[in-house]
Amino acid sequence: MSFERKTVAYKTLHFPGDSHDVLLDIYLPISAILHSKLKDSQNGSNHKLAVLIYFHGGGLTVGNRISWFPTWLQKRITDAGHIFISPDYRLIPSGSTTGHDIFEDIKDVFRFIVNYSSELPSDSSNSSSTPKIRLEIDPDRIAAILSLYGMGGNFLTPHYYLPKNSVFFQGREILDPTLFEDLRYPECQSSSSRVITDSPNTYFPPDSPDIVGKPGSLTNTGPPGFPSNRRMFLGRLYLQLGEYLDYYTGEHEPTSLSAAIRKEAQQSASSSENSRNLQECLAHIIPSQHLHLFPSLLPAHAYASWPPHLHGLLRKAGVTSVMSVAEGMEHSFDYQPAAEVVHKEEFDRIGRWLDGFLKPIASN
Repeated sequence: MSFERKTVAYKTLHFPGDSHDVLLDIYLPISAILHSKLKDSQNGSNHKLAVLIYFHGGGLTVGNRISWFPTWLQKRITDAGHIFISPDYRLIPSGSTTGHDIFEDIKDVFRFIVNYSSELPSDSSNSSSTPKIRLEIDPDRIAAILSLYGMGGNFLTPHYYLPKNSVFFQGREILDPTLFEDLRYPECQSSSSRVITDSPNTYFPPDSPDIVGKPGSLTNTGPPGFPSNRRMFLGRLYLQLGEYLDYYTGEHEPTSLSAAIRKEAQQSASSSENSRNLQECLAHIIPSQHLHLFPSLLPAHAYASWPPHLHGLLRKAGVTSVMSVAEGMEHSFDYQPAAEVVHKEEFDRIGRWLDGFLKPIASN
Protein backbone atom coordinates (compact mmCIF):
# COMPACT_ATOMS: atom_id res chain seq x y z
CA MET A 1 0.00 0.00 0.00
CA SER A 2 1.31 3.47 -0.81
CA PHE A 3 1.01 6.63 1.22
CA GLU A 4 1.39 10.36 0.84
CA ARG A 5 3.43 12.54 3.19
CA LYS A 6 2.36 16.10 3.93
CA THR A 7 4.42 18.53 6.04
CA VAL A 8 2.61 21.21 8.04
CA ALA A 9 3.51 23.66 10.83
CA TYR A 10 1.68 22.78 14.02
CA LYS A 11 2.87 25.86 15.91
CA THR A 12 4.98 28.99 15.45
CA LEU A 13 7.46 30.17 18.06
CA HIS A 14 7.88 33.93 18.25
CA PHE A 15 11.04 35.70 19.34
CA PRO A 16 12.08 39.37 19.24
CA GLY A 17 12.38 40.14 15.55
CA ASP A 18 12.05 36.51 14.51
CA SER A 19 9.73 33.50 14.36
CA HIS A 20 10.17 29.76 13.91
CA ASP A 21 7.71 27.18 12.56
CA VAL A 22 7.66 23.79 14.28
CA LEU A 23 6.73 21.07 11.80
CA LEU A 24 5.11 17.68 11.67
CA ASP A 25 4.70 15.11 8.90
CA ILE A 26 1.38 13.40 8.17
CA TYR A 27 1.59 10.02 6.41
CA LEU A 28 -1.78 9.43 4.77
CA PRO A 29 -2.51 5.87 3.57
CA ILE A 30 -3.70 5.45 0.01
CA SER A 31 -5.90 2.40 -0.52
CA ALA A 32 -9.07 1.21 -2.12
CA ILE A 33 -10.67 1.21 1.34
CA LEU A 34 -9.67 4.82 1.94
CA HIS A 35 -10.95 5.93 -1.46
CA SER A 36 -14.21 4.14 -0.73
CA LYS A 37 -14.50 5.92 2.61
CA LEU A 38 -13.75 9.27 1.02
CA LYS A 39 -16.31 8.68 -1.67
CA ASP A 40 -18.93 7.81 0.92
CA SER A 41 -17.87 10.88 2.93
CA GLN A 42 -18.68 13.09 -0.03
CA ASN A 43 -22.14 11.55 0.00
CA GLY A 44 -22.65 12.60 3.57
CA SER A 45 -21.29 9.59 5.48
CA ASN A 46 -18.82 10.30 8.28
CA HIS A 47 -15.97 7.77 8.32
CA LYS A 48 -13.00 7.80 10.67
CA LEU A 49 -9.35 6.86 10.37
CA ALA A 50 -7.15 6.04 13.36
CA VAL A 51 -3.92 7.97 13.95
CA LEU A 52 -0.61 6.94 15.48
CA ILE A 53 1.68 9.77 16.66
CA TYR A 54 5.40 8.96 16.76
CA PHE A 55 7.86 11.12 18.72
CA HIS A 56 11.43 10.70 17.49
CA GLY A 57 14.36 9.63 19.66
CA GLY A 58 17.66 11.38 20.34
CA GLY A 59 17.64 11.85 24.11
CA LEU A 60 15.69 15.13 23.66
CA THR A 61 18.96 16.71 22.46
CA VAL A 62 19.13 15.83 18.75
CA GLY A 63 17.01 14.59 15.86
CA ASN A 64 13.98 15.60 13.87
CA ARG A 65 10.76 14.08 12.58
CA ILE A 66 12.64 11.82 10.11
CA SER A 67 15.71 10.99 12.22
CA TRP A 68 16.08 7.34 13.28
CA PHE A 69 12.73 6.91 11.56
CA PRO A 70 10.98 3.56 12.21
CA THR A 71 10.06 2.79 8.62
CA TRP A 72 9.05 -0.69 9.71
CA LEU A 73 6.41 0.82 12.02
CA GLN A 74 5.19 3.54 9.65
CA LYS A 75 4.71 1.05 6.81
CA ARG A 76 2.76 -1.37 8.97
CA ILE A 77 0.51 1.41 10.26
CA THR A 78 -0.24 2.98 6.87
CA ASP A 79 -0.54 -0.44 5.23
CA ALA A 80 -3.27 -1.19 7.77
CA GLY A 81 -5.09 1.96 6.61
CA HIS A 82 -4.20 4.22 9.54
CA ILE A 83 -2.59 7.69 9.59
CA PHE A 84 0.98 8.05 10.90
CA ILE A 85 2.18 11.41 12.27
CA SER A 86 5.74 12.38 13.23
CA PRO A 87 6.41 15.84 14.78
CA ASP A 88 9.49 17.90 15.53
CA TYR A 89 9.85 19.44 19.00
CA ARG A 90 12.27 21.75 20.77
CA LEU A 91 15.63 20.26 21.67
CA ILE A 92 17.81 20.55 24.78
CA PRO A 93 19.91 22.66 24.98
CA SER A 94 18.84 25.43 22.61
CA GLY A 95 17.86 28.87 23.75
CA SER A 96 16.44 28.30 27.22
CA THR A 97 14.70 25.03 26.29
CA THR A 98 13.99 22.50 29.04
CA GLY A 99 11.69 19.53 29.41
CA HIS A 100 8.88 21.98 30.19
CA ASP A 101 9.07 23.41 26.68
CA ILE A 102 9.17 19.95 25.11
CA PHE A 103 6.13 18.98 27.19
CA GLU A 104 4.31 22.05 25.83
CA ASP A 105 5.24 21.05 22.28
CA ILE A 106 3.81 17.58 22.82
CA LYS A 107 0.56 19.04 24.12
CA ASP A 108 0.46 21.45 21.17
CA VAL A 109 0.78 18.54 18.75
CA PHE A 110 -2.44 17.10 20.14
CA ARG A 111 -4.13 20.51 20.24
CA PHE A 112 -3.21 21.08 16.61
CA ILE A 113 -4.41 17.69 15.43
CA VAL A 114 -7.70 18.02 17.28
CA ASN A 115 -8.37 21.34 15.59
CA TYR A 116 -6.75 20.66 12.22
CA SER A 117 -9.20 20.52 9.33
CA SER A 118 -7.16 21.07 6.21
CA GLU A 119 -7.91 19.19 3.04
CA LEU A 120 -5.29 16.58 2.24
CA PRO A 121 -5.08 15.22 -1.32
CA SER A 122 -5.27 11.44 -1.25
CA ASP A 123 -3.30 10.89 -4.45
CA SER A 124 -0.52 13.28 -5.45
CA SER A 125 -0.44 11.91 -8.99
CA ASN A 126 -3.97 13.12 -9.65
CA SER A 127 -4.86 15.36 -6.74
CA SER A 128 -7.19 17.56 -8.77
CA SER A 129 -9.65 14.77 -9.45
CA THR A 130 -9.38 12.49 -6.43
CA PRO A 131 -11.38 12.84 -3.22
CA LYS A 132 -9.92 14.74 -0.26
CA ILE A 133 -9.89 13.95 3.42
CA ARG A 134 -10.31 16.32 6.35
CA LEU A 135 -8.24 15.45 9.42
CA GLU A 136 -10.38 15.86 12.53
CA ILE A 137 -9.32 13.78 15.52
CA ASP A 138 -11.30 12.86 18.61
CA PRO A 139 -9.10 13.72 21.65
CA ASP A 140 -10.99 11.28 23.85
CA ARG A 141 -10.07 8.21 21.81
CA ILE A 142 -6.40 7.62 22.71
CA ALA A 143 -6.23 3.85 22.50
CA ALA A 144 -2.64 2.69 22.98
CA ILE A 145 0.92 3.78 23.73
CA LEU A 146 3.98 2.03 22.30
CA SER A 147 7.33 2.82 23.93
CA LEU A 148 10.36 1.85 21.83
CA TYR A 149 13.07 1.76 24.52
CA GLY A 150 11.77 5.15 25.65
CA MET A 151 13.67 7.00 28.37
CA GLY A 152 12.22 8.46 31.53
CA GLY A 153 10.32 5.49 32.94
CA ASN A 154 12.33 6.13 36.09
CA PHE A 155 14.62 9.16 36.15
CA LEU A 156 15.65 8.53 39.77
CA THR A 157 18.17 5.81 39.02
CA PRO A 158 21.97 6.23 39.19
CA HIS A 159 22.04 6.05 35.37
CA TYR A 160 20.78 9.64 35.26
CA TYR A 161 22.44 11.34 38.22
CA LEU A 162 25.78 9.59 38.87
CA PRO A 163 28.95 10.58 36.92
CA LYS A 164 30.60 7.73 34.98
CA ASN A 165 34.33 7.18 34.50
CA SER A 166 34.15 4.01 32.43
CA VAL A 167 32.15 2.82 29.42
CA PHE A 168 28.45 2.56 30.29
CA PHE A 169 26.95 2.16 26.79
CA GLN A 170 28.08 -0.91 24.89
CA GLY A 171 30.68 0.01 22.29
CA ARG A 172 30.55 3.74 23.12
CA GLU A 173 33.64 5.54 24.37
CA ILE A 174 33.89 7.94 27.31
CA LEU A 175 33.62 11.51 25.98
CA ASP A 176 35.89 14.50 26.60
CA PRO A 177 33.65 17.20 28.16
CA THR A 178 36.08 19.97 27.22
CA LEU A 179 35.17 19.50 23.56
CA PHE A 180 31.52 20.38 24.28
CA GLU A 181 31.86 23.58 26.30
CA ASP A 182 29.56 25.50 23.94
CA LEU A 183 26.84 22.89 24.49
CA ARG A 184 27.17 22.78 28.26
CA TYR A 185 25.75 25.12 30.88
CA PRO A 186 26.10 28.11 31.06
CA GLU A 187 27.50 28.66 27.55
CA CYS A 188 24.59 26.77 25.96
CA GLN A 189 22.19 29.42 27.28
CA SER A 190 24.13 32.45 26.07
CA SER A 191 22.34 35.25 24.22
CA SER A 192 23.56 33.80 20.92
CA SER A 193 21.83 30.46 21.53
CA ARG A 194 18.77 29.92 19.34
CA VAL A 195 15.91 27.47 19.76
CA ILE A 196 16.41 24.33 17.66
CA THR A 197 13.68 21.91 16.61
CA ASP A 198 15.49 20.20 13.74
CA SER A 199 18.96 18.70 14.24
CA PRO A 200 19.31 15.68 11.94
CA ASN A 201 21.46 12.63 12.62
CA THR A 202 24.18 13.15 10.02
CA TYR A 203 27.35 11.19 9.30
CA PHE A 204 30.54 11.75 7.29
CA PRO A 205 30.13 10.36 3.74
CA PRO A 206 31.99 7.34 2.30
CA ASP A 207 34.60 9.52 0.58
CA SER A 208 35.64 11.18 3.87
CA PRO A 209 39.25 10.78 5.09
CA ASP A 210 39.76 7.47 6.88
CA ILE A 211 41.02 9.05 10.07
CA VAL A 212 40.25 8.68 13.77
CA GLY A 213 37.30 10.88 14.68
CA LYS A 214 37.18 12.64 18.03
CA PRO A 215 33.62 12.99 19.40
CA GLY A 216 32.80 16.66 19.91
CA SER A 217 35.72 18.08 17.97
CA LEU A 218 34.93 20.99 15.68
CA THR A 219 37.73 19.94 13.32
CA ASN A 220 36.52 16.42 12.49
CA THR A 221 36.48 15.59 8.77
CA GLY A 222 35.88 11.85 9.07
CA PRO A 223 36.05 8.91 9.17
CA PRO A 224 33.23 7.61 6.93
CA GLY A 225 30.10 6.88 8.94
CA PHE A 226 31.28 8.88 11.96
CA PRO A 227 28.66 11.31 13.38
CA SER A 228 29.14 14.76 11.85
CA ASN A 229 26.52 16.38 14.08
CA ARG A 230 28.09 17.05 17.50
CA ARG A 231 24.67 17.07 19.16
CA MET A 232 24.46 13.33 18.52
CA PHE A 233 26.80 12.84 21.50
CA LEU A 234 25.00 15.19 23.90
CA GLY A 235 22.55 12.83 25.56
CA ARG A 236 25.36 10.44 26.35
CA LEU A 237 27.59 13.29 27.55
CA TYR A 238 24.99 14.56 30.04
CA LEU A 239 24.46 11.02 31.32
CA GLN A 240 28.22 10.51 31.61
CA LEU A 241 28.56 13.70 33.66
CA GLY A 242 25.54 12.82 35.79
CA GLU A 243 23.94 16.13 34.79
CA TYR A 244 21.09 15.06 32.53
CA LEU A 245 18.36 16.08 34.97
CA ASP A 246 19.82 19.59 35.24
CA TYR A 247 19.30 20.17 31.52
CA TYR A 248 15.94 18.40 31.56
CA THR A 249 14.52 20.60 34.32
CA GLY A 250 16.68 23.71 33.92
CA GLU A 251 17.80 23.38 37.57
CA HIS A 252 21.48 24.31 37.21
CA GLU A 253 21.67 27.06 39.83
CA PRO A 254 21.85 27.91 42.64
CA THR A 255 22.09 24.16 43.26
CA SER A 256 22.30 21.52 40.58
CA LEU A 257 19.33 19.16 40.85
CA SER A 258 21.59 16.22 39.99
CA ALA A 259 24.05 17.23 42.73
CA ALA A 260 21.21 17.53 45.25
CA ILE A 261 19.91 14.08 44.31
CA ARG A 262 23.41 12.57 44.59
CA LYS A 263 23.85 14.10 48.03
CA GLU A 264 20.48 12.80 49.23
CA ALA A 265 21.22 9.36 47.77
CA GLN A 266 24.51 9.15 49.65
CA GLN A 267 22.92 10.26 52.92
CA SER A 268 19.86 8.03 52.61
CA ALA A 269 21.32 4.86 51.13
CA SER A 270 22.68 3.48 54.38
CA SER A 271 19.46 4.07 56.31
CA SER A 272 16.93 3.12 53.63
CA GLU A 273 15.39 -0.31 53.98
CA ASN A 274 15.20 -0.85 50.23
CA SER A 275 15.47 0.92 46.91
CA ARG A 276 11.82 1.96 47.07
CA ASN A 277 12.39 3.92 50.28
CA LEU A 278 15.55 5.47 48.81
CA GLN A 279 13.72 6.70 45.74
CA GLU A 280 10.89 8.05 47.89
CA CYS A 281 13.55 10.18 49.59
CA LEU A 282 14.96 11.28 46.24
CA ALA A 283 11.51 12.23 44.96
CA HIS A 284 11.22 14.84 47.71
CA ILE A 285 14.29 16.60 46.32
CA ILE A 286 12.52 17.49 43.07
CA PRO A 287 10.96 20.97 43.18
CA SER A 288 7.18 20.82 42.86
CA GLN A 289 7.13 22.77 39.58
CA HIS A 290 9.03 19.92 37.91
CA LEU A 291 7.03 16.96 39.20
CA HIS A 292 4.88 16.68 36.09
CA LEU A 293 8.08 16.02 34.12
CA PHE A 294 8.56 12.88 36.22
CA PRO A 295 5.30 11.08 35.44
CA SER A 296 6.22 7.87 37.24
CA LEU A 297 6.43 9.81 40.51
CA LEU A 298 2.88 11.10 40.35
CA PRO A 299 0.42 8.23 39.92
CA ALA A 300 2.21 5.11 41.07
CA HIS A 301 5.80 5.75 42.15
CA ALA A 302 7.56 3.54 39.59
CA TYR A 303 10.58 2.73 41.70
CA ALA A 304 12.11 -0.30 40.08
CA SER A 305 13.73 -0.76 36.71
CA TRP A 306 12.04 0.35 33.52
CA PRO A 307 10.22 -1.13 31.67
CA PRO A 308 9.50 -4.33 33.73
CA HIS A 309 8.27 -2.45 36.80
CA LEU A 310 6.00 -0.10 34.85
CA HIS A 311 4.71 -3.11 32.89
CA GLY A 312 3.73 -4.73 36.18
CA LEU A 313 2.08 -1.56 37.48
CA LEU A 314 0.02 -1.20 34.31
CA ARG A 315 -1.19 -4.79 34.47
CA LYS A 316 -2.02 -4.41 38.15
CA ALA A 317 -4.08 -1.33 37.29
CA GLY A 318 -6.06 -3.32 34.74
CA VAL A 319 -4.36 -1.82 31.68
CA THR A 320 -3.59 -4.16 28.80
CA SER A 321 0.22 -4.12 28.74
CA VAL A 322 2.51 -6.25 26.59
CA MET A 323 6.29 -6.15 27.05
CA SER A 324 8.60 -7.21 24.24
CA VAL A 325 12.25 -7.93 25.02
CA ALA A 326 14.83 -8.20 22.24
CA GLU A 327 17.30 -10.45 24.02
CA GLY A 328 20.95 -9.45 23.62
CA MET A 329 20.10 -6.36 21.53
CA GLU A 330 21.44 -2.87 22.19
CA HIS A 331 19.76 0.52 21.95
CA SER A 332 18.51 1.32 18.40
CA PHE A 333 18.59 -2.33 17.37
CA ASP A 334 15.58 -1.82 15.08
CA TYR A 335 17.50 0.66 12.88
CA GLN A 336 20.19 -1.82 11.88
CA PRO A 337 20.35 -2.74 8.15
CA ALA A 338 19.06 -6.29 8.61
CA ALA A 339 16.50 -5.45 11.29
CA GLU A 340 13.48 -5.98 9.02
CA VAL A 341 14.66 -9.52 8.32
CA VAL A 342 15.95 -10.43 11.79
CA HIS A 343 13.04 -8.94 13.73
CA LYS A 344 10.24 -9.26 11.15
CA GLU A 345 8.18 -11.60 13.29
CA GLU A 346 8.31 -9.23 16.27
CA PHE A 347 7.69 -6.15 14.10
CA ASP A 348 4.62 -7.88 12.64
CA ARG A 349 3.41 -8.74 16.14
CA ILE A 350 3.74 -5.11 17.25
CA GLY A 351 1.95 -3.95 14.11
CA ARG A 352 -0.93 -6.36 14.74
CA TRP A 353 -1.10 -5.32 18.39
CA LEU A 354 -1.45 -1.64 17.47
CA ASP A 355 -3.88 -2.38 14.65
CA GLY A 356 -6.04 -4.25 17.13
CA PHE A 357 -6.50 -1.01 19.08
CA LEU A 358 -6.64 1.37 16.12
CA LYS A 359 -9.07 -0.56 13.92
CA PRO A 360 -12.05 -0.25 16.31
CA ILE A 361 -11.55 3.53 16.32
CA ALA A 362 -11.65 3.67 12.55
CA SER A 363 -14.75 1.48 12.37
CA ASN A 364 -16.83 3.38 14.94
